[in-house]
Amino acid sequence: MLAAVPLRPRMPSGTLLAAVDLGSNSYRLEIGRLEHGQVQRVEYLKETVRQGNGLDEARNLTREAMERGWACLARFAERLAGFQPAQVRAVATQTLREARNRDVFLAHAHEILGFPIDVISGREEARLIYQGVAHLLPDSEERRLVVDIGGRSTELILGHRMQPQVMESYRVGSVAWSMRYFPDGQFTHAAFERAEIAAQAVLDEALTLYSPASWDVAYGSSGTIGAVADVLGACGYPPGEVSREGLDWLVKQLVQARSAERVRLPALKEDRRPVIGGGVSVLRAVFSLLQVERMHAADGALRHGVLFDMLDRRDAATDVRTRTVQRLATQFGADPTQAQRVARVARHFLRQLRPQDAAPELLRLERKLEWAAHLHEIGSLISHSDYHKHGAYILDNTDAAGFSQHELHRLSLLVLGHRGKLRKLEADFDDAVLVQQLLCLRLAVILCHARRDPELRGLRLANGGPEFRMEVPPAWSQNYPQSAHLLREETAAWQKTPWSFVVA
Repeated sequence: MLAAVPLRPRMPSGTLLAAVDLGSNSYRLEIGRLEHGQVQRVEYLKETVRQGNGLDEARNLTREAMERGWACLARFAERLAGFQPAQVRAVATQTLREARNRDVFLAHAHEILGFPIDVISGREEARLIYQGVAHLLPDSEERRLVVDIGGRSTELILGHRMQPQVMESYRVGSVAWSMRYFPDGQFTHAAFERAEIAAQAVLDEALTLYSPASWDVAYGSSGTIGAVADVLGACGYPPGEVSREGLDWLVKQLVQARSAERVRLPALKEDRRPVIGGGVSVLRAVFSLLQVERMHAADGALRHGVLFDMLDRRDAATDVRTRTVQRLATQFGADPTQAQRVARVARHFLRQLRPQDAAPELLRLERKLEWAAHLHEIGSLISHSDYHKHGAYILDNTDAAGFSQHELHRLSLLVLGHRGKLRKLEADFDDAVLVQQLLCLRLAVILCHARRDPELRGLRLANGGPEFRMEVPPAWSQNYPQSAHLLREETAAWQKTPWSFVVA
């Protein structure tokens, strides 16, 4: 069972959901079935891809590393045949955050898997990890420290019940540290000491945020910590936990073995052997720095958090992205009344353009358009001149809970393009949905230019091929000459795009 606490279902019982985690060490596929408010595991697949050691000196993925990832995703795609887009979410973490040629890999990966792949920020990864861990723990008032040591990053989260409160991601992990400090798989006390000191140097700032006084119980998620707990449990230590004493004992065993290939420990899986040195050194650094004496191995992980987040995204009331947009709008002093006005008008026109859409799809597109409307003026806090450019920059360079990097960039394009010339946009004008949302937002901003509710009766927007056509009644143009003038000017803005806008 994946869910230890009831969930409010956002889709019918029996629905299958799938989460794909493209990690630096392993790719994982978790399939669950929604049953009476809980998610029951149907299938779990894991493959060691070790993509994290495939970054060259220029931080490009090698062809071999990309091929390993594509081959794994092809096998996952076979299992996901028949799944609908709303049932699957794939996320990628540190290696693809770093890779300069990630777009090359992701374009083909999307084709193979059949579903888009979201590259998420370190803090978003941390948030989803906490969601996965917390949902599989009993409800409790304890203050939790959650640690996840991945292949190229380590996430630390403080949280209470279902709410993560402090989230950070650090560039230190089992694959990266094994390559750097145990390059030939050789284990010595000196190598472990160097690796642990280096990891502490990266994690040093965490002591202020995650001091021992700020949490009651420590939990470890995913690969490294689960593997260490399994080994220690098989060797007589308390099952399901990692202790400082146990870690010290494990390092002695690794040094005695002298190399990764000679290590023979109960419950140590073959795929974990090449990265056990780096993982243990990072874990020891966390224990020493944060004064952890005992850490419990958690059942939940990133992939579980993705599943639960998919349920929340079905409803605007529970979608964390909506709260993030509200927070950003408040933080940057956007006018809420004007934002609501622009959102309402933009939504009005989108419904005219997409009358054929089923309600769930239309609501999804409307929600994203509303986010852009609420954020279109956030750059004004920096400078009113070119505020749309400042707003786009903010969105492209912020950590926003719930959003992937692609989602944020798409929002930034709408904010950047809501006024002014369209040729400045490095956007895909073959993306009809993006173009429709962009036009609806631009028209809403134009019609709300006086910062009061516009008269929309008689305005009809239609889309035939690459042409948008707005019908405007003569009386309306006479009553609102400034708005009519701005609409006529809008036709010129679309002339250097594959689309045209006509006012009739």
